[in-house]
Amino acid sequence: MTDNELGPLFPRDEHNQQLEANVHPRDWANPTPAGRYNLVVIGAGTAGLVAAAGAAGMGAKVALIERGLMGGDCLNVGCVPSKGVIRSARAAASVRQAVDFGIEVPDGVTVNFAAAMQRMRRLRAQISPNDSARRFRELGVDVFFGQGRFIDSSSIDVDGTTIKFKRAVIATGARAAAPPIAGLDDVDYLTNETVFSLTDLPRRLGVIGAGPIGCELAQAFAQLGSKVLLVESEHGILPREDRDAAEIVQAAIVRDGVQLLCCGREMTVGRDDGIRLAVQSHDARYDERVDQLLVAVGRAPNVENLDLESVGVEFTTKGVTVNDRLQTTNPKIYAAGDICSPFQFTHAADFMARIVIQNALFAGRKKVSRLTIPWCTYTSPEVAHVGLYEGEAERQGIPVDTYVQHLQDVDRAILEGEEAGFAKVHVKRGTDKIVGATIVARNAGDMIAEVTLAMTHGLGLAKIGSTIHPYPTQVEAIRRLGDQYNRTRLTPLIKNMFDKWLAWTR
Repeated sequence: MTDNELGPLFPRDEHNQQLEANVHPRDWANPTPAGRYNLVVIGAGTAGLVAAAGAAGMGAKVALIERGLMGGDCLNVGCVPSKGVIRSARAAASVRQAVDFGIEVPDGVTVNFAAAMQRMRRLRAQISPNDSARRFRELGVDVFFGQGRFIDSSSIDVDGTTIKFKRAVIATGARAAAPPIAGLDDVDYLTNETVFSLTDLPRRLGVIGAGPIGCELAQAFAQLGSKVLLVESEHGILPREDRDAAEIVQAAIVRDGVQLLCCGREMTVGRDDGIRLAVQSHDARYDERVDQLLVAVGRAPNVENLDLESVGVEFTTKGVTVNDRLQTTNPKIYAAGDICSPFQFTHAADFMARIVIQNALFAGRKKVSRLTIPWCTYTSPEVAHVGLYEGEAERQGIPVDTYVQHLQDVDRAILEGEEAGFAKVHVKRGTDKIVGATIVARNAGDMIAEVTLAMTHGLGLAKIGSTIHPYPTQVEAIRRLGDQYNRTRLTPLIKNMFDKWLAWTR
């Protein structure tokens, strides 16, 4: 592996050197293949690592192939570094808001961006042993670094070494891919794969794409002190999310200093004392100079150089084609994670890999469609969702009742100064069966787990309402949704008797 291929490992400080030593050690010697493997996994991101570790833990003979950095996007250029930067950004925002809580902060407090990024790199290196080559060797996995290519339906070539297998898993993930924008190829722009290598805070940062990555990083850099211009081709931000939720986040990021240009049209990019970004937004033409440009829209599956055609594995521009059991069009080869899933989340890749282990090694019949997959956008406040949106339910012919609890009426949210948010649950009409939920709160990603648990195990909203939650907490909002549902179950007769009883006890 050359220095040019070590994309996220800049600067070459002690922390990135430690990361490299764990996830792609330069002195690593590939083992001699140990006969025919029960399972060969191509790609050592989340799906590949879970598949390899899980299969080895069950006694299977496993080989793991990785051409780049073990840990994949999540460790190196995704979840881990982004949340490290976001935490520093939230700390900066808290300092600015301290006066609202009676805390007077002296004038002149500044953000040390280089130190914040160094903290992120240090913590990323600290976490990296979990995904390291040495750890997986200790788990009994044969780790091969190099480009894997299918030779036939029972063998893979890794830089000249042939590895035989009974079953294989493609877990090569996806990468950032820029949309066709005039002039973009003529400038040096950032993606999630390079933005975490910055050591100097951009004075002016342009961000293209107001999806989860764009919104998270636009707000974080604004909180850290950049003047941020966020451009989105659709109206508003987070176009796939609940509109009520997106509007709350939009107000928050604008409050933090992000300039939003939505309904962007006729966008062009060029060089002019930095980078020049021109776009039409709501009948006005904007022509802005930025120091750095982050492209936060577009993903492409890593299907190249695998010789998938040679083994009859079909794929499209969206990734490898799989059935509900994650089997490709070659029955001996499976796929998991971003390479084949519309849900490109670490936790989704994790549970897809668990399905692959059962189906590939034990002829299981586990189906990916049975998974209940939540997700979260880590803005401030966060937006978390699971199941169906109201519009999706309508399109699928599922009538729903919707219950909403606003945080402005939840004591803990009031005390924390975090009233902007809500918990919203959709249930199948006339029942308490939960079909979807959206939460907007500071820790919505934590809060959504309760609803996900209920959906996964068939617990209705009434059960949540009858479960004691500690007071005062923001998660009490979810219990109150259960109370709302339970009140609808009171028949007129029972309600009349209850009202009379209350009047008698006064």
